Amino acid sequence: MVEFTEGAPCWVDAMFADVEAAKTFYGDVLGWTFGEASSEYGNYTQAYSGGKAVAAVVPPMPGADAPSQWCLYFASPDVAATAEKVASSGGEVLMGPVQVGSFGSMLIAKEPSGAVFGVWQPGDHKGFEKMGEPGAYAWAEVFTREPAKADAFLPKVFPYSAQQMDAGDDPEMAGMDFKVFSLGGPENPVLGRMKMDKDFPADLPPWIQVYFGVPNCDEAVEKAKKHGGKLHFGPMDSPFGRFAAVADQQGAAFAVIDMSTTVGEMPKFG
Repeated sequence: MVEFTEGAPCWVDAMFADVEAAKTFYGDVLGWTFGEASSEYGNYTQAYSGGKAVAAVVPPMPGADAPSQWCLYFASPDVAATAEKVASSGGEVLMGPVQVGSFGSMLIAKEPSGAVFGVWQPGDHKGFEKMGEPGAYAWAEVFTREPAKADAFLPKVFPYSAQQMDAGDDPEMAGMDFKVFSLGGPENPVLGRMKMDKDFPADLPPWIQVYFGVPNCDEAVEKAKKHGGKLHFGPMDSPFGRFAAVADQQGAAFAVIDMSTTVGEMPKFG
């Protein structure tokens, strides 16, 4: 069982008005299977890839009218202490901390520039049982118009170091403001941060883009579109893999990446 260090992405879930439609969509696009709904916890339903837990889907709470979106959780040894750090560092705790039976404790928060995230203190449920493979969580990036706020906040809440990407002479990266947050040194990157420029719709709020691994990016995009999903960006080759940003048929945004198909040299970070 994987043990997650403080600040490491450890789980992801999403609320869907139509959970059965979400299960059909992700079952085809990402190859997931689903467990039994836990009626004790709002019909929370775990998703599996190759028999290993990789995510969960859940219907909205009664009376809630929140849009469908993926929420990334970061590991914490003490969720109450993390809640205090969030508040004292300019963020906002939206829900919790709350104990979830013997599974663990959680909170939902918003960093100062507006992106929502979760924090998970594991109990019986440790988090991802599989990562960095097709069908599983691969990477995540904070998209924000106010990078200075996010950049100041994140290392105060989690033990991150940060490295800014050097665009070098690559014209495709000219003007790109991208930073990577790492745990224990730059050899262990755990989260990216991208500044949203004028190419992003003005009404698009900050968010955390979750990447899921797939064996073939183009095929995953076609499956998503077949089920009523939308292609927002790509597919595009990169040194990290061939990826595309999409949304499911209920509007939840995410990205798919084929990490086996890499093109170009890795960017430098300083």
